[in-house]
Amino acid sequence: MLDFSESGHDGHLLEAQESVSGIGATFEEAAVLYANGNDDEALAVLEPAVTGADATVGEGAWLMLLDLFRLLGMAERFESRVMDYATRFERSPPPWEDLSGMGSRSRAGAAPLINLSGQLSASAERQFEQIATIARRSAAVRIDVSRVKGVDDGGCAVWRRMLEALTRERIEVSLLNVQSLANLLEKKVSVGRAEARDTWLLLLELRQYTGDQEKFENLAVDYAVTFEESPPSWEERGGASVARQAELAPEAAEPDCFVFEGELTGAGNERLKQLAAFAAERAQVRVDCGRLRRVDFVCAGTLFNILVTLQAQGKLVSLDNVNAMVAGLLRVMSVDTVARVTLRH
Repeated sequence: MLDFSESGHDGHLLEAQESVSGIGATFEEAAVLYANGNDDEALAVLEPAVTGADATVGEGAWLMLLDLFRLLGMAERFESRVMDYATRFERSPPPWEDLSGMGSRSRAGAAPLINLSGQLSASAERQFEQIATIARRSAAVRIDVSRVKGVDDGGCAVWRRMLEALTRERIEVSLLNVQSLANLLEKKVSVGRAEARDTWLLLLELRQYTGDQEKFENLAVDYAVTFEESPPSWEERGGASVARQAELAPEAAEPDCFVFEGELTGAGNERLKQLAAFAAERAQVRVDCGRLRRVDFVCAGTLFNILVTLQAQGKLVSLDNVNAMVAGLLRVMSVDTVARVTLRH
């Protein structure tokens, strides 16, 4: 078992310490109940054990309870306990933040985030099909293209087909950090040379996703002259405002940081497979879990297996900004023995 008595909320490593009593069956049970979606049951197990008159649990268990209040949107119960925490542990408590909607699909920020990278060609069709599947499942998707090094005309064609299909189905697509890719594509087109039509059309599409109407209109005129046909009409895509925010604040997108968010559930989870692919190119892997609400038992096991493999390859993985309820499950599953785990504030 692993002892929670030395853990903190201020971003420090959750240090695993062996002890006789360890984290305790009660808190293991609460972590697993929450992982399985049984929020009320987890609260019923955790709260009396932490706040009872005879409770002698460590700080980590308190942080689990406070985070569970935040995850369930229980502001009054959070406030009723937070000063007890501050008094007992003589440190500033975590601030109140309503995390109850953090996994909602209706929020643009909760749409799955996919990182594209490398050289894309017509052979990437299967990859784009997988992206479309993820988008349909969540009714929205964000695609960070900052690591794409190039796209040939065949790759532009399959990419365009995916975007057109999702647009017809009214699925929201946000393309993030597109400026460098647009610059690459601009070098591939030439006014008056009627070649690489799909490259032209994808470039026009990118301008719509960035909301850059002036550049779009100038390019549309060049397209009409080159191909002697009407260009697509201007239409700001649904994710344009999100994309512009990412362009203005690229540090927020952190292309070298993988992101877990919402809920990781089910066998064969696509996001976990993407982590393995993302890590293949790196010696150090940072995973931002600040918007991760829940990980179920199956995904935690899969994550452990992936991290064991990465550790054997000499890769250093950190899971940052993890909420305390998820961190509890990661301890139960020994994930913290193969990756660095830090709590969110």
